[in-house]
Amino acid sequence: MPRVSQEQAKLNRQRVVEVAATLFRERGLHGVGVADIMAAAGLTHGGFYGQFANKDALAVEAFDAALAEDHRGSLDLLIANYLSLGHVQSPGKGCPLAALANDVAREPPGSSVRARFTHGVRQLAGLLAELMPKMSRERRRQRSLAALSTLVGAVVLARAVDDEALANDLIEAARASVAG
Repeated sequence: MPRVSQEQAKLNRQRVVEVAATLFRERGLHGVGVADIMAAAGLTHGGFYGQFANKDALAVEAFDAALAEDHRGSLDLLIANYLSLGHVQSPGKGCPLAALANDVAREPPGSSVRARFTHGVRQLAGLLAELMPKMSRERRRQRSLAALSTLVGAVVLARAVDDEALANDLIEAARASVAG
């Protein structure tokens, strides 16, 4: 079998990370295996370990890729996009915090995935704090943590209920809470 070029290997790795970012958010960390990810990326299972030390290493990179998706704009725009039925109904394209919080909570303390998730919470809370009106640093931090908790919690709950009207009510209530 011919060896792939370094450029192709780099592209393959990027493709695996992107596919994993989507699949982990859709199915959870333990709901998708390495073989599933590689097949969805159009690659063989055997190539995985030449690119990644293990599934956790891939999960960390996939989490970073998902978190790096564009969050620019105003606070109102961020809240409107986050608290939307589109976000609720498309976990594979949405925030990894809302998609993976329950899985990460079951990871052992000190795991690389848990550490990366913690970094993500700090990063998004920091982004929210930057977008908030000027007030003391500690007040902005507290408000951003409360807003982040409300945003993530509303999406998690809206995804879990089997009543679209209730899901919409959860989203609307959260929007009213963080906008106020």
